[in-house]
Amino acid sequence: MMVLRGLAVSLAFAIAGLNAAHGETLTFAPLPMESPETVVKQVKPMLNYLEKGLGVSIKIDYSSDYAEILAKFESGALDLAYLGPLPYLTLRDRVAAATPLVHFKEASGSATYTCAIVAPADAKPDLARLKGRKVALTQPLSTCGYLSTDGLLRQAGSRLEDNLYRYLDKHDEVALAVTRGEFDLGGLKTAIGKKYAHMGLVVVAESGPLPGFALVANAKTVSPERMAQLRDALVAVDAETAKGWGDNIRRGSVAAFDGDYDGLRRLRRTASIPNNGNF
Repeated sequence: MMVLRGLAVSLAFAIAGLNAAHGETLTFAPLPMESPETVVKQVKPMLNYLEKGLGVSIKIDYSSDYAEILAKFESGALDLAYLGPLPYLTLRDRVAAATPLVHFKEASGSATYTCAIVAPADAKPDLARLKGRKVALTQPLSTCGYLSTDGLLRQAGSRLEDNLYRYLDKHDEVALAVTRGEFDLGGLKTAIGKKYAHMGLVVVAESGPLPGFALVANAKTVSPERMAQLRDALVAVDAETAKGWGDNIRRGSVAAFDGDYDGLRRLRRTASIPNNGNF
């Protein structure tokens, strides 16, 4: 069955390449978490694969944060975007045509991930009575930022608003700020936090599974046929082809649907996310 499926996708690629409209260009927004140079290195092999298979050109449009990506998507300037769960939900509220195509798998092989609160190994913070502590966060629209960090603290019996928090933009910056002693705690993606275990960082709370990062298409600018081709191409990609892709997208993917986000929607209804820190 896998061989037949692979042949079918290869044939679809060939037909798409022959029949694609000449000069069609799709504009893609990568994740705004690393430098433009790093981002291009990570995503260009995947985009080259899609360009060759589907007979299109894909242009990278880099933005410095999620808010900029969402504004461009809403204006019709973007056809595709690589988004985490909370940015997708925020975008979907504004653009009903935002359509998730695939979730990329994590290193665990799962198409879900978790967020965490991290602290220095010797700190042993009491999350049930946390007050007046400094908490490092990523971005307001980051799933592992205010939303998940406040959710985890509320589960423990306290609240983020009773502490001092500041947005540092990138997950690695959160981890480093905590290891340097500039903050008592940090909220970030669990997998990234664990990379800093050798520097004395430990996970003190962890969320349940969240939908993996997704490739999201703009149904106003991308045809249903093209979206289906993109989804099928990414789901069917073999390990050998994907091994040179960026670390976040090289492990395969599964088809994504709006209903995958219903659990996170319920969590978001209980939160009011501020755009700025409180110190």
